[in-house]
Amino acid sequence: MKFFKCKKFFFISFSIFLFIIFVGCFSSPCSALGDPQIVSKLQNGFEDIEGWILKLATPAAAVAVGTGIFMRKFSFGDEERIRLGKKLIRNSLFSYGFLLAIDLILSAIKSLVG
Repeated sequence: MKFFKCKKFFFISFSIFLFIIFVGCFSSPCSALGDPQIVSKLQNGFEDIEGWILKLATPAAAVAVGTGIFMRKFSFGDEERIRLGKKLIRNSLFSYGFLLAIDLILSAIKSLVG
């Protein structure tokens, strides 16, 4: 019985502590200060990296699809190369579509938040 009282006391005190932290962090004086300079630098850095990834992903997907097409074209009846070419084309298009979908989702979230 003593264990349950201790557990209940811990849960109540932890909940009160979290509530105080939550109210303290999201009160109006703290939110009026804006983003620190390092946060804006990190955000700009991640946006640059995102742009570079998208710029590199387009030619990489084109090269992968081209390689898959050439593998299928010049397989000379080898079933393994045909299957490998199809798999390469499908996976590269899926990966490129996934990158574009992530970019779309991040820009939608960015427009909703900011």
